[in-house]
Order: sequence, then C-alpha cells, then structure tokens
Amino acid sequence: MEIEPYFKSAIENNASDLHLVEGSIPALRVSGELIKFNENPIPFGELRHAINLKIDKNTRERFERKRDLDLSMVFFKNRFRVNLHFQDGKIGLTARLVPIQIPTPKDIRLTETIYALTHLKDGLILVTGASGTGKSTTLAVMLDIINTERRSHIITIEDPIEYDFQDKQSIVEQRQLGRDTSSFADALKYALRQDPNVIMVGEMRDLDTISAALTAAKTGHLVLSTLHTATAAETVERIVDFFPSQNQGLITGQLSTVLRAVISQQLLPKKDGGLIAAREILINNRAIANLIRNNQVSQIGNAIQTGGQEGMITMNKAIDNLFQEGLITEQVARNRKRDLETQAAYY
Repeated sequence: MEIEPYFKSAIENNASDLHLVEGSIPALRVSGELIKFNENPIPFGELRHAINLKIDKNTRERFERKRDLDLSMVFFKNRFRVNLHFQDGKIGLTARLVPIQIPTPKDIRLTETIYALTHLKDGLILVTGASGTGKSTTLAVMLDIINTERRSHIITIEDPIEYDFQDKQSIVEQRQLGRDTSSFADALKYALRQDPNVIMVGEMRDLDTISAALTAAKTGHLVLSTLHTATAAETVERIVDFFPSQNQGLITGQLSTVLRAVISQQLLPKKDGGLIAAREILINNRAIANLIRNNQVSQIGNAIQTGGQEGMITMNKAIDNLFQEGLITEQVARNRKRDLETQAAYY
C-alpha cells in the first residue's frame, strides 16, 4: 500500500487528524467527528512496509526499540505531527495536520489579555488542555508575536517540531527531542547557558522538566509550556503533586512567585463547521498568589470569576460568550460547560 493518498485526503477534507491502524478501516477526524474512509481494513504488514519506506534506518531502529515514536513528516507541502505505535502487535499511525503558516492572532481569536502576556520578560506561562485542543497552535502564535515585535533569543524544545519559525526581530532556535537533545530536562538545563530570553518547552511531562522550567522562570527568563490539565486550578495542583510531599511547601511558594498565567482551552464545534477555541484565563495577581502559596487550590476558580477587570475569565463564561456571539449552538454550550447547575440557571 501507499500512504500518500491517505494524507492527501486528510488535506483535501481539512481534517485535523488521520488514523491508520493495521486491521482497521482508515479514518479522518473532521470538525471533531471521526469519519471512516471506506469499508476496507488495512491488511496486516502493509502499513509497516509503507512506513518503513518513509523513515530512515535510525528512526526505524528507534521505533522498534521504544515501541512508540513521535516525528514530523511532510506530504504535499503540508507538515504532519505523526505518532507511530503498536497495538495488539500491529502498527498504528496517528497524524495531526499542522498548518505550514503560523496562524495570526486574529485567526485563533487571541484576546488582548493573552497578547499582553507576550510582552512579559520573565516568569512561567502555561497553556493547558486535553490532547487536540490547540495548545501548540496558541503557543506558536504567542511566540510569533514575540519573534515579530521583540529582539529576543527564543529557544524551543519540542517533540516533535511542529511549526517552523523564521527569524524576524528575534533569533529562533528549535531543538527536537531525540534528534537534537535527549530530554526536555537536559535541553532546559543547557538552554540556560545559551543566552536565551524566551524558552518554549513542548510539554512539562515529568518532575525534572518541571523543576528545570521553574528554575529558568525564576532566573529571569520567560518560559512557555503545556500541561494536559483542564483548568487553572487543576494545573497548579498537578504541578505541586509532581513533587514529594516534604517539598510541596517550597514549590507552592516558588510557583506563586514565578507563575504569570494559565490559559486552559478546549475546542468546540462551530455552527458553520470547523472548530473554535474557548479559553479560561488565570492571571496570577496577589490574591491568586496567596492562594497558591497557601495551597488553597479549591478557591482559585472563585478568584478567576472576580478577576474580570484584570482579563481573567472562567471557561463557562468563555463558552457563554461564544454562544452569545452566535458561533456555537446552545447544545454545544450546554455540553461543554463545567457546572451543570450553572448551565440550567443560565438558560
């Protein structure tokens, strides 16, 4: 088999994701819905052969050894973030279409509050949400604003590299896990010796990476990263929980000082097709810093509700705004809001 036609179909159908699994029918995800190609499952062994023709020997050996692998691939002048994996002894491939052009702030409805964050000189900014909620795209847009407007040295550490940045006002170095560095934590540690102003870490996925990110943010660098958490409060809790209990008091104090903002987002289906982001925004003011320092995470949601004048917004309010603008349906709004009692009261 040849895999190029599947990738071509993903591009032509404006799909966000492509799923190829031996023994299963190929599928695309379009506007959030999974759509199967045809009635013919992929025969066993054919996908493995097709993939092996597209990757080099070192990559093949790494995949066979690790059994999971992330990499970038280009088809028809479009970049895909590809995950190769095994399931039930068979090869699986999941590919996400990454636009060649970095979207504009207007394209993704970036608010003035988030735009203002790109002017910060130090601290930690986190973009959070489930897989496939556009975290990498939001980070890319923010980095491109910095690249366009500031004379900075930007270092990205990614797994794999998604958007290609061209130097504008800034110098941008992009390092890929496995090819350019062995780990996020090591790359972060050595990045501090490379005279950076801004460091973007693709994901804070372990204790060493989080520790290095906090250190970088504390020592005068602007650090941007992602976590797979649904809310700002959960984000704070997750970071603290990475550390041993005896160190958590120290970490809450450090986090309360270096954290600048948490942007938690999800993608919702639009009325006219496509997807649109709803974003909860936490700005770390004095009140929230005190809550973090005292580990009163449960009160963070209330602090966001009362922080509207500083640009903060809850997820429920963000979804309400999209509904009021006529961009999403009432049913989508009801399904995606977090507090069922609030939903019933609003409508």
